[in-house]
Amino acid sequence: MKPSSTRLGLLIALTLVIIICLSAVALAQDNNASDEKAVPRFEVLARPIDPNLPTPANTLQEWNGSFTYNGNQYNYVMVGADPSTNQGALIPTIIIPLKIVLSDGSTFDPLAGGPFSALARTITSPIFDRSTDYTQGGVDLGHTQYIDAFQRGNFWSIVQNNPNSHLLLGGPNAGITILPEQTLNVPAGSGHLGSPFGHQVAEVSYGYLDGQIGTIMSQYSQIQPNTFPIFMTYNTYLTSGGCCIGGYHGNRSAQTYAHFTYIGYPGDFAQDVSALSHEVGEWADDPLYPSRNNTPCGILEVGDPLENLPNYGAYPYTLHGFTYNLQDLTFIGYFGAPLNTSVNSWWTFQNYPFTRICQNGS
Repeated sequence: MKPSSTRLGLLIALTLVIIICLSAVALAQDNNASDEKAVPRFEVLARPIDPNLPTPANTLQEWNGSFTYNGNQYNYVMVGADPSTNQGALIPTIIIPLKIVLSDGSTFDPLAGGPFSALARTITSPIFDRSTDYTQGGVDLGHTQYIDAFQRGNFWSIVQNNPNSHLLLGGPNAGITILPEQTLNVPAGSGHLGSPFGHQVAEVSYGYLDGQIGTIMSQYSQIQPNTFPIFMTYNTYLTSGGCCIGGYHGNRSAQTYAHFTYIGYPGDFAQDVSALSHEVGEWADDPLYPSRNNTPCGILEVGDPLENLPNYGAYPYTLHGFTYNLQDLTFIGYFGAPLNTSVNSWWTFQNYPFTRICQNGS
């Protein structure tokens, strides 16, 4: 017996309702699974250097060093002036705020909030402000910027007698340059809303964002290989095979640069300038140009060994009435250099208790 056209229509409609409901459940499960599988991490984008390209007239100020481990010599290049010369380095630094606009209209703006915006908080943070006094284990490293204090501690066996040895971020008048905010209208296929740590954020494709950064850098004559451009987003994680990337540093030939996200939810991964501290520290010790820094422990990425610790390895510093969270960074002894190179023979700037090189003896 054939069903009537009315019954057939009802069956089709009911089937469609069931399919739609199951699809919605599956989609919700996929979204939840995506959030559950969120992995807080950072990336590095090291592009090979074309030997046929001429060396730019002005490149990043750098110095060369080396250490010996198990009879092998490991050479490295770092940003700044050789600590043994008792000279300082001031790296022209540029911040480029990126406003993220998703296809549904959701907007994530580093300038929102005026004097209390993510950009304003970043500029007055210990990454750029020089008023914080860093005393590590009873040793006073001086009033300076966070990464400079880390680097002084990193090579304390040398700089303790060289008070002028500094690595500072700034500009011609000691201030940093802020370029006009760039608005990125992210296509639906390259970004969406998410809540990987319980708060709503934008999740944007790593590849998409880096492509936009490349375009922006080509449009501003101020961005040159001797400068350090930093691109910042707000409440935005990058995605590549899943969420969540808090920042990265990279190079396009001789031009080095970094991206970080400022997360405005206390306690979440990459809160305030913790991702910035991670990326600037790694850029300083492994700038990628003219080559990578390899060690017995792999590449010299000083933030990575500490990014998955409780509170993501961050330590609180209160400045201008706001408590910032700055990530601990790993001294060069962790990567194979003699431990007594660094202040107090510590493994890290905040004295995280590693017990052996790379924690696994590699």
